[in-house]
Amino acid sequence: MAGAKDGRPSASLESGPWMPLSPGLGSQFRRPLSGEVALQLIKLLDECAIHIAADSMQSANICLEHISHFASADGDAIQRITAYFMEAFANKMLKNLPDLHKAFNKTKISSVYEEIHVQRLFFKLCLFLKVAYAVHIIDLYSFGPAQWFDLLQKLSSQLDGPPHLKITAIYEIKEVLEQMDLQLTEKANNLNIPFQFNPIVSKLENLDLESLHVKTGEALAISSVLQLHSLLATDEGMVRNSPVASKNRPKMESFLSSLRGLSPKLIVITDQEANHNGFTLMERVVNSFKFYAALFDCLDSTVSGALIDRQKIEKMLFGEEIKNIIACEGVERKERHEKLEKWILRLELAGFGRVHFSFLGMLKAKELLQSYDHQYNVEEENGCLVICWRDNHLFSLSAWR
Repeated sequence: MAGAKDGRPSASLESGPWMPLSPGLGSQFRRPLSGEVALQLIKLLDECAIHIAADSMQSANICLEHISHFASADGDAIQRITAYFMEAFANKMLKNLPDLHKAFNKTKISSVYEEIHVQRLFFKLCLFLKVAYAVHIIDLYSFGPAQWFDLLQKLSSQLDGPPHLKITAIYEIKEVLEQMDLQLTEKANNLNIPFQFNPIVSKLENLDLESLHVKTGEALAISSVLQLHSLLATDEGMVRNSPVASKNRPKMESFLSSLRGLSPKLIVITDQEANHNGFTLMERVVNSFKFYAALFDCLDSTVSGALIDRQKIEKMLFGEEIKNIIACEGVERKERHEKLEKWILRLELAGFGRVHFSFLGMLKAKELLQSYDHQYNVEEENGCLVICWRDNHLFSLSAWR
């Protein structure tokens, strides 16, 4: 679909439904886009990706101009997500101009503590992830204590008294873990729960499992929420950069094997139920647009009373994920979300066996989510749970031993 050599738009652009719109109309256009127009928009995004992949920057720029007619930072879900895809495309194009790309992105860096605040907002306001936190002990991505408060409360009410609880928390910033230690220790003391906090300052890809201090006889459980996919970036880097890549053990395979060596009673893994790790840019554009459009629509309904918080989540979390999926390659592309079927294959090859969720467990998860909004749903897939918004799959939840 590449444009003509003189840079004029291709025939599909000239005949599309976006041409009658005047420039800048997106910021004033508040009516939700019809399904037909949304499909045409996806086609236009796909065409822009084709031009970028072919290095036809002039044609890609024309596509972006037409896409901008539908982009609005404060419009409906489709208009808002379009704004973030435009930014991701522009970022991808600027990578051909390293100095300009560096200057453009330097002004957009937020503080680490702002990012942590937004992550906490996400887990607080996006209620479907409350289902994910059902186990304890080793948390592979710890940015706050709130997700463990419910566990402490439930342990304190056991008739035969609470067990000794140790939480090993992994995060790359020491100060965040120190705050977690203070808050969780205070909560545990108030509930008379024997408690130990083990902070590990590390990125997941650099984690030394010896530092987890797992003791013989411990009932070990591991929780991974929206993090495991990031290790796939390291594997691609090995394949591309190492002349002896075939002799190196992939990072994901090595990491899962090491986790199995700890003999955990249970591992619970939550990840995006999406295919954003495609080889071609066009594939990633189409799949990620559909996924994030559903996520933005979900936020519209469930976070309607917290507009500023919703905007922060969309800009600093989802917007950055979209940019990483679209604009980055190699080890820089961390957001490599994959479908449950691939995770099942990986974990089974690593020697883990699936723990099927009971019918009662599924029913409770469904009741919990639908108590917030009836448009949530939970489906069973190969003994695992898939959390849905309307008919869209958003997150998978699987348990292993």
